[in-house]
Amino acid sequence: MTDRLGAGTTKAWGGRFATAPDARSEAFTSSITFDNRLVREDIRASVAHVRMLGRQGIVGPAEAAEIEEGLWCVWDEVEAGTFAFGLADEDIHTAVERRLRELIGPVQGKLHTARSRNDQVATDTRLWTKGAILELTAGVVELSRALLDVAAAHLDAVMPGYTHTQRAQPVIVAHHLLAYVAMLDRDLDRLRDAYRRLDVLPLGAGALAGVTFPIDRASVAADLGFAGITANSLDAVADRDYVLDVMHACALIALHISRLASELVSWSSGEFRFVELSDAFTTGSSIMPQKKNPDVAEIARGKTGRVFGHLIGTLTVVKGLPLTYNSDLQEDKEALFDTVDTVLGVLRVMPPVVQTMRFNRQRLAEAAVADFSLATDAADLLARNGVPFREAHEVVGRLVRLCLEDDITFADLSAEEWSTIHPVFANQRPPMTAWESVSARDVPGGTAPDRVKAAHADASAQVDAAREWFSERQEQLAAVMRRGSTGPRRQPVT
Repeated sequence: MTDRLGAGTTKAWGGRFATAPDARSEAFTSSITFDNRLVREDIRASVAHVRMLGRQGIVGPAEAAEIEEGLWCVWDEVEAGTFAFGLADEDIHTAVERRLRELIGPVQGKLHTARSRNDQVATDTRLWTKGAILELTAGVVELSRALLDVAAAHLDAVMPGYTHTQRAQPVIVAHHLLAYVAMLDRDLDRLRDAYRRLDVLPLGAGALAGVTFPIDRASVAADLGFAGITANSLDAVADRDYVLDVMHACALIALHISRLASELVSWSSGEFRFVELSDAFTTGSSIMPQKKNPDVAEIARGKTGRVFGHLIGTLTVVKGLPLTYNSDLQEDKEALFDTVDTVLGVLRVMPPVVQTMRFNRQRLAEAAVADFSLATDAADLLARNGVPFREAHEVVGRLVRLCLEDDITFADLSAEEWSTIHPVFANQRPPMTAWESVSARDVPGGTAPDRVKAAHADASAQVDAAREWFSERQEQLAAVMRRGSTGPRRQPVT
C-alpha cells in the first residue's frame, strides 16, 4: 500500500484524490470570484481562532504568534491592493492560507486545526453581514430623516388622500410623508432583529459535529464581537436564516421605497402636478425636448424586482437541503452581496431626491377638496346629530349625484338648498375647506394638525434612537475589524 501513496493534488482536500480536478470543474465550483469580498472577515476570524489555539495550548504560543503576525501581513497586502488570488485558489479561505504559507512556511498548516471550512465560511459570512446590516441601517435612517425634514416644512399644507387611486379625503402633506417614515421604522426594526439573531459565533462547530480539541468558543466570540455562540453544531454550519433575514428586510425596504418612488413618478406628471423633481435627479428625452423624466425614481422602483428575485432564489436553494452543509449554499453569497449592494445604491440616491423635490401647494390644496372629498364630513355631521350613519351616507350620496348633474359643488349650494337636503343642515354646515376637514380628525394617528406635529416628534425620536443603535454597534465592529484588534472586552452569553 505504501508504494501507492502519493502526494495527492495541491488542493487543501487533495490527499484523497489521485488526479487534479478538470479545469471545467474547477471553474464551475470555484467561488473566489465573489467570496473574495470576505477576505478581511476571513483574516480577522483566523486571527481570533489562532489566538485561541495558542491560549489553549492546542498550538504552541510562539507558533500561534507567528501565524497571527503572518495573517496581519496578508491583511496589509489586502489593504495595499497587492494581495493576489485566482481560480486555482478555489475560495478566499484557501487563497489566504496559500499566501500565509508563502510568507511563514509549513507552520501555516496549524491554523486550520480545530476548524472546518464549513464553520469558517459561516463565521466570515456572519461577520460580513453584521457590517452590511449597519450600512443598511444608516441608509434607512438617512432616508427617514430626509422625509422628516420635508414633512416638517409641510405641516400646514393639505393634499388629497386616496383609496382605489381615487380622491378620498384631505390629509396634511406631512401626514402622508410620515406614513413612509412609519414603514421605514418597521424596516429598521427588522434590521435590528436580524442583527440580534445573527450575532452568534458558529466557529467551533467544525464540519458538523464539533471538534475534538479543547477549544474556547466564548473567547473567540468575544474577540470577534459576537454576543454569543451557536447552540447546535449541525445547525451552525447549515443555517442560512440570517442571510434570508437580511434579504427579507432588504426586500421590504425596496418595496417601501418602490411605493414612494411610484408616487413621485405620478405626482411629478402633468396629470398630477403635485411635485417638481430636481433637474439633478431627472433626465431628458433623446427625441422630445420638453420632457423631464423621473428616471431615478423609476429605476429605484425597478430595482425591487431584482431584490425580490434574490430572496425567492435563496429560499428555493435552501428549502430542500438535508443537514448539514451542502455546496448549494455557495449560492447564498452572490445573492446576498447583490441584494445589499442594490438596496444600498437605492438608499444613497433617494434621500436627495426627496430633499430637493418641491411641492406645488396651490395645486395640492385645489385637489384636496376636488371630487367631493368633503362628502364624508357631511355624512359625519348628520351622524353626530343622531342620524344613523347608513342613512346619512345615502343622503350625502344623493347630494353628490345632484351636484354632479348640475355641475356644481357643495360651496355653490344656497342656504335653502342645504335645508332641503336635510333639516340638520338648516343650522349647521359641514366643513367647506380641507383645513377644516383635517382639523376635525383629532384622534391618535389621525391627520389633525396637532396630531401630525406630535407624530412627527415621535418619529424623529425613533429615528434618533435607531441612529444611536447604529453608531454604538458601528464603533464596536470597527474596533473588531481594526488591524491588531483584540475585540471588545466582554464575555459573551453562551
